[in-house]
Amino acid sequence: MTSIIAEDDVPAATAAGTPSESEAGAPAAEATVEGQPETAPSGHERGPRRNRGEQKKRDKRDVHGWLVLDKPVGMTSTHAVSIAKRLFSAKRAGHAGTLDPLASGCLPIAMGEATKTVMFVMDGKKRYEFTVRWGEERDTDDAEGRVVAESEQRPTAEAIQALLPQFTGTIEQVPPKYSAIKIEGERAYDIARDGETVDLKARPVEIHRLDLIATPDADHAVFAAECGKGTYVRAIARDMGRLLGCRGHVAALRRTAVGPFAREDMIPLADLQALCDRAAVGEVSLADALLPVSTALDDIPALAVSRADAARLQRGQAVLVRGRDAPIVRGTVCVTVAGQLLALADMDRGEIVPKRVFNLAGLHGRAGRQQGV
Repeated sequence: MTSIIAEDDVPAATAAGTPSESEAGAPAAEATVEGQPETAPSGHERGPRRNRGEQKKRDKRDVHGWLVLDKPVGMTSTHAVSIAKRLFSAKRAGHAGTLDPLASGCLPIAMGEATKTVMFVMDGKKRYEFTVRWGEERDTDDAEGRVVAESEQRPTAEAIQALLPQFTGTIEQVPPKYSAIKIEGERAYDIARDGETVDLKARPVEIHRLDLIATPDADHAVFAAECGKGTYVRAIARDMGRLLGCRGHVAALRRTAVGPFAREDMIPLADLQALCDRAAVGEVSLADALLPVSTALDDIPALAVSRADAARLQRGQAVLVRGRDAPIVRGTVCVTVAGQLLALADMDRGEIVPKRVFNLAGLHGRAGRQQGV
């Protein structure tokens, strides 16, 4: 966040808001149940028996911040969120952009009040590294699908390089049939799985960069891409294969960055589990795995306010900033008090109108998350 001081550096109390439910929520994790089985084999002494009302569920708690998971291949994004939610015993969690089961890499998971900032991450640029397998086009446009077209031709590196300018800038792209796009209320992949025809229209997407990294053999090419919201890497591979006359599909895909989150922020699932085990015995804090809620708002100007103004804003009341030192800024701002995020607000002509108020009471991420945890 770019800092703008609306008042003198006056220490102020932490302000609290009312949490709201996130639209990016994940299914609740399984409850942890203690106790012996309700029945025992005939001829054996029964163990201690607990009534259902005495069985204990793991207490959920307020956890706020961003967990940037290095998602493994073979796991859905929803499952990854469910695991993280269980490990932290978090009340709320959701992800900022689906990553296919075939893909690995950067999956930002918002916990608690961070779910209010998911939209800012999803609107950010994404970076990928992916391998295209030439010679086969598949119905899913990746290795998990059924072969629908084949070719004996193989492209040269020079032919691939010459094609790349057609896939940079704003281009028209037809999404894969097996995608989450809705058609008259149904997901495209559900329609495709039912054997029905999927008719998706081309739509504009932004590809900022597409580079050929390597051609390890005639059948494969490795690329790096940076693209905007709504771009399908699988569609890039499919369309390149068609234009080159050799067909193609994505054989491997890794996301390396989403918005402000990159490689250095990611934590593998095994490391996260190990951290949770150490936190359980008091060696470390689970906060070591989290980044602050405000990390998602780095591109938004920050506006510091006094304690009195913070109290009004947290009640949903607008604040008028007067005086010659009042900042000249319009649009969305991050309001802070005593260095802590308080609200997202609209500002125009000196008036601050709160739109989303944050309540960061509980466990929350902190700047400078420890590396290698």
